[in-house]
Amino acid sequence: MATVTREEELTVSLRSRLRGRVLDEGDHDYDEVRALYNAMIDKRPRVIAQCTDAADVAETVRFAKEAGIDLAVRGGGHNGPGLGSVDGGLMLDLSMMRGVIVDPVARTARVLGGSLAGDVDHATGEYGLAAPFGIVASTGVGGLTLGGGIGNLTRKLGLTIDNVIGFDVVLADGSFVHANESEHEDLFWALRGGGGNFGVVTAFTYRLSPVPSIVGGPMFWTLDRAADVLRWYREFLPNAPEDLGGWFAFATVPPVDPFPEELQMQKVCGVIWCYGGAPEGADDAFRAARELRPDLDGVMTMPVSALNAAFDPLYPAGDQWYWRADFFDHLSDEAVEAHVEFARRLPSPQSTMHLYPVDGAASRVSGDATAWAYRDAKWGQVMVGVDHDPAMADELKDWTIAYWEALHPHSMGGAYVNMMMEEGDERIRATYRGNYGRLAQVKRKYDPDNLFHVNQNIAPA
Repeated sequence: MATVTREEELTVSLRSRLRGRVLDEGDHDYDEVRALYNAMIDKRPRVIAQCTDAADVAETVRFAKEAGIDLAVRGGGHNGPGLGSVDGGLMLDLSMMRGVIVDPVARTARVLGGSLAGDVDHATGEYGLAAPFGIVASTGVGGLTLGGGIGNLTRKLGLTIDNVIGFDVVLADGSFVHANESEHEDLFWALRGGGGNFGVVTAFTYRLSPVPSIVGGPMFWTLDRAADVLRWYREFLPNAPEDLGGWFAFATVPPVDPFPEELQMQKVCGVIWCYGGAPEGADDAFRAARELRPDLDGVMTMPVSALNAAFDPLYPAGDQWYWRADFFDHLSDEAVEAHVEFARRLPSPQSTMHLYPVDGAASRVSGDATAWAYRDAKWGQVMVGVDHDPAMADELKDWTIAYWEALHPHSMGGAYVNMMMEEGDERIRATYRGNYGRLAQVKRKYDPDNLFHVNQNIAPA
């Protein structure tokens, strides 16, 4: 008789418990399903559970605990270090759980845990409403929200977590709870920035705000003007009205229309603007930037969804990625010089550096009101090496690390958890500052055995 392996036993057993699909290496599309957004990370889970509802999620969590195997939870799959998967363990895949129900009267949206940011933008935009998400529409709402959520509307509406009013959560024992301001308040606090440490969120409820359209898009300047533009930006934006957001970037202009031919494939600096105020105020909002005579001015009226999806074609799944990040409360002249030096050495057309403003509405929340600890920061910085060619992996990583090492001494010490690689416990503690101890206590209450450890892990107190 043929020998039945433990892998086969696990697959058969899990299949009997779920309505969703269960895969292992024997399935023809196993490699396609297990693939991560960041192709620099290649993990082979023993079994994949594509859950269809909260009941499937609960069964999968119980199964992982009973079987004693590592459990990873994947939403949109954009996680830089690939922490939505695990070698030899169980991947709980939420990609089949996508859906958005908008209540335009109450101005809320109930969003299933596997949904993408673009799903929410599409559904809410129909009613002239929005919640603040990131800058790439294919990002999963789960990881984006649980890590905090920086995006185009942050100065106007705050972080994504500042707009969450409830979570539906499957805990480590397979039980189901609601977490909000009146139920499981400690869990509600921890989920707003503490990552995937405390359970599997099967649905989010967001507060929506009226944003019928925005005026936004890129302004680019040639790289020889980068130092002057960055020095202007560091002074201008923190003093600008909160309706105006704009993240600074170094980039290579794509060789496609509508970019001017003389700029195509040129390294540039730029600001990607998002003005969400009254339309008649847009000219005043952009007057100072236009006085700097940008070489490209792509600012125009558009829906929120258009700006949030603008960069999706440039960053498809399957490229090589390496990230590093930090928070900053100011940008010194020395930091500006270091930025310009590394911008000249961008290793590939997709490689970039972004400075995301996290002041404005986000800064009016106290540093201990949620797990997100850097309410006193002005910018979240990320540098990322990106290319489609696996042969570029080492060069991308070397440039990113060297760039980060040059800027880190000027930083506040910690980083946006969604833009970190696996960098060790010290970096995680620096990210949560004085909130770390409270997070560890919440972890002990809701996940004492650390079942949810394939993440930027907070160990139980």
